[in-house]
Amino acid sequence: MSSSPATPTPISAAVLPGRLTLKARLQRSPAWVFVLFVSLTSFTVYASMYGFRKPFTAGSYEGVRFLGISYKVVLVIAQVLGYCLSKFYGIRFIAGMRPERRAGFIVGLIATGWLSLLLFALVPVPYNFIFMFVNGLPLGMVWGLVFSYVEGRRVTELMGAVLATSFVFASGLAKTVGKSLLLHGISEFWMPFIAGAVFIGPALLSTWLLNQTPPPTPEDIAQRTVRLPMGKDQRRDFLRKFGAALIPVVSAYVMLTILRDFTEDFANELWTETGFKNNADVFAGTSTIVSLIVLAVIGGFFLIRNNYRAFQLNNVVIIGGFLLAAGSTAAFHLHLISPVIWIVTASAGLYLGYVPYNCFYFERMLAAYRVPGNVGFLIYIADAFGYLGTVVVLLVKEFVHVRYNWVDFFTGMFYISAFAGILVVVWGAVLFAKIYRINN
Repeated sequence: MSSSPATPTPISAAVLPGRLTLKARLQRSPAWVFVLFVSLTSFTVYASMYGFRKPFTAGSYEGVRFLGISYKVVLVIAQVLGYCLSKFYGIRFIAGMRPERRAGFIVGLIATGWLSLLLFALVPVPYNFIFMFVNGLPLGMVWGLVFSYVEGRRVTELMGAVLATSFVFASGLAKTVGKSLLLHGISEFWMPFIAGAVFIGPALLSTWLLNQTPPPTPEDIAQRTVRLPMGKDQRRDFLRKFGAALIPVVSAYVMLTILRDFTEDFANELWTETGFKNNADVFAGTSTIVSLIVLAVIGGFFLIRNNYRAFQLNNVVIIGGFLLAAGSTAAFHLHLISPVIWIVTASAGLYLGYVPYNCFYFERMLAAYRVPGNVGFLIYIADAFGYLGTVVVLLVKEFVHVRYNWVDFFTGMFYISAFAGILVVVWGAVLFAKIYRINN
């Protein structure tokens, strides 16, 4: 495989009779216009995808059990298992994806996820859980396709920060839409499909707009390395060099993914237990605040030109996120802060740890170590094991019978993850520093 830098499509090649295409206009536009366009379109695509994934979690599905397990837990396990398998397949699929095929796959994957929600509504309980599993399979590959439009640019962190806040904001928005439909009398089984109808138009339009994004410029490539599909040999060589250092990185990410999935999928139960049972707006309201906090902290990473320094600084932000989540939990139990402030602050800490692994950590890693690969390959390795961890914890929670409430459950999760997470993040930072010294 050739590793020579790919040059952007010449402006003249993109000219229609009498006018420039949108892609050509973006190539000629000021930097702030390009950043704003890609940030907003990528944000909208991924936020729309959440409208097909998360609304069902606003339901409680009380009174239904399957194989002795609460039916909502069955649905969460089914979807996360599908999502997990999607991530394992995506290690190869995303790594080898050619740019011209991305938009078509995004539309096809979202449409498949929506169709599965229709079948979830039509097939009798409890056998419809199968279609929640099917729902997770296609949607798990959307992130890698969307992020591939953003990576490998001098302003990747700025655009990536906006994109990453989509899964903070959109999770709350999707549950607000779902809860509102339930409060208006829509059944818990039809609600996910109807909620998807709200998001299908924005998903299609924003995907078309995102696909007008021009490729990285020669200046982008010089600073961030060329981003190429990775074949089997390239993936094997990469893991031979970095595999040992990735073990603690993936371990930290597994903890963050488990925390993040539980806070998203069982937010309804946590808010109910803290006094917000019939409040649909609480989901979108708190997720918006968390999104703004995360964006404010990490949006300026693009200003750091030294790739290795920015790469290691990610570890500082991740450790700070663990400390914020654990510290706010301690403050809540000491009655120093309210439940709302606790959930918002702990969620902000969680996402300050989680977001860098989805955007900046691997982006700067490839640039610092001059690897001509793509971020999707690394994100999907981490995601695959992260969602596998979620499935394992869900099963243990159901079959190991310990009496607890949701506040106590989340408290324990925050404390344990913070302690273990900080240790493995430091371990990973030391291993990567050793590799950098050897090669420089």
